[in-house]
Amino acid sequence: MHDFCFTIPYGMIVFCGGLIGFARKGSTTSLAGGVGTGLLLFLASYLTLSAFHKRKNSWVGLILETVCASALTWVMGQRYAETAKIMPAGLVAGISGLMTAFYLYKIATGGNHFPAKTE
Repeated sequence: MHDFCFTIPYGMIVFCGGLIGFARKGSTTSLAGGVGTGLLLFLASYLTLSAFHKRKNSWVGLILETVCASALTWVMGQRYAETAKIMPAGLVAGISGLMTAFYLYKIATGGNHFPAKTE
């Protein structure tokens, strides 16, 4: 599976979560963190999708995805440890941890693999 297939919905979840956090509680931290991280994930998705069309890997995009996911895992994991609320901190920490593992796997296995072209 190619990383942008997961990163686009993951970025939308983070982006919308930041907007919802701001709308419900007026949290500018949720707005800045969620929307900012969501936009970075969209940028990384664009980079990896553009490289995929050229049958290449975008290491910048893959590293950006990994950094965003691991930062969210750490931040939301800390928040979950403080509040013990599964929604939204525990859920976001769990999803981000899963995405971090996926991105590290992609880096370890050499990125996206392309079948050989048949002439």
